[in-house]
Amino acid sequence: MRELKIWMNGRLVPPAEAVLPVNSAAVFYATNVFEGIRAYWNPADEELYGFRLKEHVTRLRESMKMMRFTVPYSDEDLHDAVREVLRGNELREDIHMHLVAYVVGVGLDATTPTGLYINPRRRARVAPDTGLRCCVSSWLRTADNAIPIRLKCGANYQNGRLATLQAKADGYDGPILINQRGTVAEGTGATFFMVRKGRLVTPPVTSDILESITRATLIEDLGPSVLGMDVVEREIARTELYVAEEAFFCGSGYEITPIVSIDRFPVGDGGVGPMTRRLLSAYLDVVRGVDKRHPEWRTPVYSAVAV
Repeated sequence: MRELKIWMNGRLVPPAEAVLPVNSAAVFYATNVFEGIRAYWNPADEELYGFRLKEHVTRLRESMKMMRFTVPYSDEDLHDAVREVLRGNELREDIHMHLVAYVVGVGLDATTPTGLYINPRRRARVAPDTGLRCCVSSWLRTADNAIPIRLKCGANYQNGRLATLQAKADGYDGPILINQRGTVAEGTGATFFMVRKGRLVTPPVTSDILESITRATLIEDLGPSVLGMDVVEREIARTELYVAEEAFFCGSGYEITPIVSIDRFPVGDGGVGPMTRRLLSAYLDVVRGVDKRHPEWRTPVYSAVAV
């Protein structure tokens, strides 16, 4: 399988040339912010669509603002860079990429100079048919007034890394994190949803979670249009997990990934639930452009972009 080139500060380069100084804040203190973005190939349209690029760039700007640095590129530049790396690699397949802004300067308080790279990679779909066996982690989700998860920076993911390593050591596929108040936060890099008493429920954005773009897609459209119900945003108690009828993670990387057991309690009948299956199918149709609604969510890579 051929190696994919990386867009780094305006140039397409081989991975071996995409390097950072070892004493930079980006390397030493993980002073970076990033977005995980997917693009989907539609063979009927012969087009590759980047999904919700505008929203991803907006969230990247918000993360940079909280980290007190910026990059010398406009939003239009960033959209063009995403299209350039996909076209430059001649990609006609589903692809995941990281759009990463970072600080090259030295020191904990460095804010300049800065740079940006886009790293495309092939990423398989996560357990869509079998689902995940999860546990409630003993590691608590970090609080918004400590290391805010709303801020999508590399350093934040060490919290999830610790929880993931522990979950796998204990024989699970992954963790569900509880916040400092004792209610459900999210997974590691994924929003949590459950079906409880026939309603689709997810924690509110004040539960120490990332303001997920996939979550917004479900709330704004797929919940009402596919299931005929509004998504309920409320705090979720730990014990509710054990009596949920269905559960899943969602996110740009996870897409919609079923959860079939939690702390070895089966979720529902222990299989992938019908609402989860319907949402996954509808989500893949929207992102790929099979469902033609919401064209503003899809950025074509090879054809002209409407202004």
